[in-house]
Amino acid sequence: MIEANAVEQLELVQYLYLRELSEPRDNSLKLVVEEAVVNRAGVASFHPELEAILKDASPIESLEGCRTFEIYWKRCAAYLVTEELVGSNSITGYDDETYTGKILRVYTRSHFLDHLARDTGGHIDTVLHYKLLCLNHLIDVAAYAPPEVSVFAKPPKNSKPPQRLT
Repeated sequence: MIEANAVEQLELVQYLYLRELSEPRDNSLKLVVEEAVVNRAGVASFHPELEAILKDASPIESLEGCRTFEIYWKRCAAYLVTEELVGSNSITGYDDETYTGKILRVYTRSHFLDHLARDTGGHIDTVLHYKLLCLNHLIDVAAYAPPEVSVFAKPPKNSKPPQRLT
């Protein structure tokens, strides 16, 4: 079951970076993503020729105080990791797709579900489609149940492991 508080926090994040993708056991999937923010103090150029270009630029970075989220599916049928520039992440969606959510989308109709219906079979239950939107990747997950979502505080550098917030 998706923990509402953790998902609510995830949905409030403006940017995410995928930091880890693993299969802790067969047919399971764990994603670790890190919140990122616009760092207005983060651009320093040592190249005078770039000063005009970078004048209003700010990097998007994970800073102290940003959260780390772990999203875990105990059982998944398939997943697809796509480089964000070529993936289907239209803000307004596509006319033939239906979803809820902003950062962790939950689809009831999608191109990915259509692909799975055509190219796979023998599913043990209804296949659900989740898409996680990160700055560096888009991750589509076909699973039989919602993920478990946990949120951790990002520790300062050279400190103990993150503390769970949920």
